[in-house]
Amino acid sequence: MSQVTKDMTFAAVMRMHPDVVKVLAKYNLGCIGCMGAQNESLEQGCAAHGISVDEIVADINKLF
Repeated sequence: MSQVTKDMTFAAVMRMHPDVVKVLAKYNLGCIGCMGAQNESLEQGCAAHGISVDEIVADINKLF
């Protein structure tokens, strides 16, 4: 069972499961086309967009 954490990059998380993109879209994050997704952690990206990283991590981890 995979466990996503807030310090993982968006790119790494998106590679883990195809439906991660749908979870990110639910929060209006268009990470799939963002250059920052390669190096930016979930925590950094969520902070920049004013979104709760804990909610997103919990939703993503439901996929596993």
